[in-house]
Amino acid sequence: MSLHVKRKINSILVTLFRGILLFGICYVILVPLLNRFSTAMMPIEELYDQSVRWIPRNPTWDNFKLVWKHMDYVRAFSNTFMLSMFTSVLQVGICTMVAYGLARCEFPGSNIVFALAIFTLIVPPQIIMTPIYLNFRFFNPLGIFGEKPLNLVGTYWPFALLSITGNGFRNGLYIFIMRQFFRGMPRELEEAAYIDGAGLLRTFFSVMLPGSIPGLVVTFLFSFVWQWNDYLYVTTFMSTRQFLPQALEGAVIKVSTALSETDPTAATSGFLSNHFSSLINNAGMILVILPLLILYIFMQRYFVEGIERTGIVG
Repeated sequence: MSLHVKRKINSILVTLFRGILLFGICYVILVPLLNRFSTAMMPIEELYDQSVRWIPRNPTWDNFKLVWKHMDYVRAFSNTFMLSMFTSVLQVGICTMVAYGLARCEFPGSNIVFALAIFTLIVPPQIIMTPIYLNFRFFNPLGIFGEKPLNLVGTYWPFALLSITGNGFRNGLYIFIMRQFFRGMPRELEEAAYIDGAGLLRTFFSVMLPGSIPGLVVTFLFSFVWQWNDYLYVTTFMSTRQFLPQALEGAVIKVSTALSETDPTAATSGFLSNHFSSLINNAGMILVILPLLILYIFMQRYFVEGIERTGIVG
């Protein structure tokens, strides 16, 4: 067998293996999503029909209409979008500056600071949630407000202060991503800026920041998605407002109550059963994750590029 034939066979085998691997990954990711969408489109009667597996015989949008109404989807979507955008922008800005300092400015204890930032990733937020809540419920740093501390619970201030200080949800990961990205950028760019008379901040904003757009996009998407799906922080600090995770949690109860009031026999006809709850939950989950899917469709090129460069550098 000639060398050319061997290389051809090896190339075919590698391509086949890569295709099988990608198919398996796509299967794991897409099957749960397709299953939820298929179930959300089913009427309650077809859940008991064993011959219906993937494609409903009589697809219906009634489940989505019920969830849309009783989740108060427009208001919950607006609140969630504003909070996610607000915290994401702050976290990207602060974590980028911290990461640049750790990547380029050498000072005593810089490695310890970076290690502590990474250490925050393994600390469950439930452990520190009680003291954080009490600090914001009775906010009085250094006693400057005397005997009348401020109550910041129920406002955006807890999220703003956590983001500005680099202590927000998963901020250690964002610092790591941007630090690795900056370390992979050539130092000659900064040296050329210094020769031209630029200072540290001018170099950061005019030279390094424009070249780190893929990393910024990755950090922003991670921050936005995690804040969008966050339940712990939102429930703790903003329990008086309606956000998508909270709205989804109460959707089944609201829908069931509404149907019971309009049809007293619903409880005995299966509408309040666990199967009906699954229909409502699946429809609600689709509505919650649909904006994230649309966001990824438009940002996937930057996301993939940022992930690739972040994984190579450092």
